Amino acid sequence: MIVFASFCVFLALFVGVGVLSARDKQDTTEDYLVAGRSVSPWLTGLSAVASNNSGYMFVGVVGFTYLKGLEAFWITFLWVLGDYFSWFWFHRRLRAQSEEVGATSAPTMLGAPTPESRDRLVIALGGIATLVLLGLYAAAQLKAGSAATAALFGWPNWLGAGVGAAVVVVYCFSGGIRASIWTDAAQSIVMIFSMTMLVGYAMVEVGGPGDLMTALAAIENPDPANWSATEIDFGTALTDWFPSGLAFGFGAYVVGFLFAGIGTIGQPHILIRFMAIDSVDSVDKARTIYFVWYTLFSMLALAVGLYSRVLLPDLALGLFEPDLTAAAETALPALSQHLLPSVFVGVMLAGLFAATMSTADSQVLSCSAAITQDIFPRFGKSYVASKVATIGVVSVALLAALFAESGVFSLVLVAWSGLGAIFVPILFVRLARLPLPTALAVAMMASGIGTVVWWGSTPWSDHVFKGMPGILVPLALYALAWGAFLRSSEPSPSSS
Repeated sequence: MIVFASFCVFLALFVGVGVLSARDKQDTTEDYLVAGRSVSPWLTGLSAVASNNSGYMFVGVVGFTYLKGLEAFWITFLWVLGDYFSWFWFHRRLRAQSEEVGATSAPTMLGAPTPESRDRLVIALGGIATLVLLGLYAAAQLKAGSAATAALFGWPNWLGAGVGAAVVVVYCFSGGIRASIWTDAAQSIVMIFSMTMLVGYAMVEVGGPGDLMTALAAIENPDPANWSATEIDFGTALTDWFPSGLAFGFGAYVVGFLFAGIGTIGQPHILIRFMAIDSVDSVDKARTIYFVWYTLFSMLALAVGLYSRVLLPDLALGLFEPDLTAAAETALPALSQHLLPSVFVGVMLAGLFAATMSTADSQVLSCSAAITQDIFPRFGKSYVASKVATIGVVSVALLAALFAESGVFSLVLVAWSGLGAIFVPILFVRLARLPLPTALAVAMMASGIGTVVWWGSTPWSDHVFKGMPGILVPLALYALAWGAFLRSSEPSPSSS
């Protein structure tokens, strides 16, 4: 009862932060979608890291670490490193050029080389990709929220996901992207505190890093493959740092997940935060805030996954896919319930639930923008149409969350790879102000998503992150076109 009361109180506080943002809103599409380009670097950095992680980090990464052990470190570390490298060239240019061309959505950036020029086909295709893939990503957030409530309260999945969808609608209607940014920032602070406290309790129970490694090594059956008579290959033992059996070696595995981090610049719900920041000069400060928080989140998520495996070794006992992954992805709420005082369990769950919902909110807003700004631009100035689109996207995401069998981690990787393959190569060309004919842009988009789908169906999909070939193939296509005929053409005009 205390846990439920604490959850309700803190969830109400988080939602209230989003509602309070309505004091600063204006009933315009630009305010609804990019907050009038007036967001401070502190809010931008905290919001971007929360939006980037949330369900993926607190549910997906924790669950993956619970199953795989120390090898999960590489995915997280390389993802952060690839993201870090991309900041030094990309985000300042994005903020400057998005304002220059008047873009209020990421797909518009794909087809707007100048304020006067719009490549409607490319923008529409980018909008469709956003709607489908980011809608899937939003469904993963609702699924993460329902997993947390199911673990602690025993709620059926439809109830947890339904409550999450309702919270998303409240966020969207109260203040648009500003409400998402405000609540993300608040949740970043609360979740850092809660995760730190949880790891502290776990260290009291198990000991420090050395004791943790000893405990992991001492687990009699370190691989879930041995939990039943039927053999399932889940990889290496928990204390092995390096994945085994990689078809192309560890180097290709490393580069693949560096591209996963670079793929951050292809995620519309994260891009929009840097389009909304108050100035180009604020980007560097936002970067520092973002990576301090991101590094802390990553370390804590890995620690929670490892300590959960020691303290809750039977969490997924005897289960098979997809139930095995689903059970592992409840490790954070289960460990919270095992270790924390009841009131803090409620705080942790409220922070996790609200974080996933505000991420879903920003993803839904990006999908709404894709509908009204990119796919059906005649509704681009309609504030009402933006809200109608929001309701439609939330409804579809809720259905996907209820019926998708894949776990949160898998859903995020699919959406992330597809968006990175479509957006990253073309955004690179646009921000470099290079020429890009419509036919070539469409071919790059098709080759990117096609490569991701094909690579994901091969035996190599677990050996090299599918986002890497998905990004490299369109760039190679552009390089061939550059050598064949683009080098002699005029560069895209720009205004200074």
